Amino acid sequence: MLERLKTDFRLSIITLLGASALLGITPFAVMRFLQGELVAGGIDTAILLSISGGMIYAWVTGDTRRSGMVLAIVACFGAVMVAAVVGEVGLFWLYPCLVTTFFLVSPRIAGFLNLASILAMIGLGDVFQSDVQMWTFTATAVVVSAAAFVFAQRNDIQRHSLEHLATIDPLTGVKNRRSMDEELNLASAHAGRTGLSYALVMLDIDHFKKVNDEYGHGVGDGVLIDLATLILHSTRKSDQLFRYGGEEFVLLLPGVDGAGLTAVMNNLQHTLRKKIRHPGGAISASFGVALLKPGESVESWLERADTALYEAKEAGRDRIVFSNSMLAAEAELSVGRPELAS
Repeated sequence: MLERLKTDFRLSIITLLGASALLGITPFAVMRFLQGELVAGGIDTAILLSISGGMIYAWVTGDTRRSGMVLAIVACFGAVMVAAVVGEVGLFWLYPCLVTTFFLVSPRIAGFLNLASILAMIGLGDVFQSDVQMWTFTATAVVVSAAAFVFAQRNDIQRHSLEHLATIDPLTGVKNRRSMDEELNLASAHAGRTGLSYALVMLDIDHFKKVNDEYGHGVGDGVLIDLATLILHSTRKSDQLFRYGGEEFVLLLPGVDGAGLTAVMNNLQHTLRKKIRHPGGAISASFGVALLKPGESVESWLERADTALYEAKEAGRDRIVFSNSMLAAEAELSVGRPELAS
């Protein structure tokens, strides 16, 4: 439970809002019922139940985006309704809502909800004792919303930047291993629902250590960048490339199998041989290919591709090894000397 609160910021805000509603609104609801203010007590109770329900929904489903939207609307609408019923003292409930919305929804939606709430308060009219009080409230509410908007916008930019750094390899600009794990799980789930074929390719640059040792890591980094760029330009937009580690990359290919997959691999190998070079000459790579089997785990899928890659390197490098027996016929026709893994 605590781990989820640490890793899911929006869930922690929803939980805090739920706890605050329970501790802060419940006494007022009870007091108003005891004083005979049934409408106000009913509104407080409805707000309390809505916020609690949204919090429970977020915990059970993990859908904090939808529940956050509902809670932001309930908080703003509830504050306006409270002010309409109890009068001037209800104005104070809107201020925390003006800030909380920016933690529950996107800055633009939060800004819209805040503006709508402020205009609704102005429209009530009778809530304020004078025009001066109404415009003072409007000015302060706008300032609070503007400050919260700037903070939320800045927070969004920083969050996106951190997410980018967490999922992108800084040298090559392709996705990293952490992102690969997520995408392979998504691919496996999608294949199970739709039956779409997915191929996993593990490739390793041959004799890369020699390149680094003889020409320096700057040249080696250039080779890695050139390889990543070439693969991205030689594959479809739906294909995904990941840097697995060092000189090893993983390529995820949806919707290909059999002869089509063999043709793709042969073309990729040929293009790499022709266009990737360093001061010592051409660069080659070894490839291990595995098609996802029905019901197979991601770990098994990745392990089969890795085993195929190992066999390609053991067999002399600069070749393609397929892990799937169904590709045997096509593999024998390949110009890239691919072989069939056991």
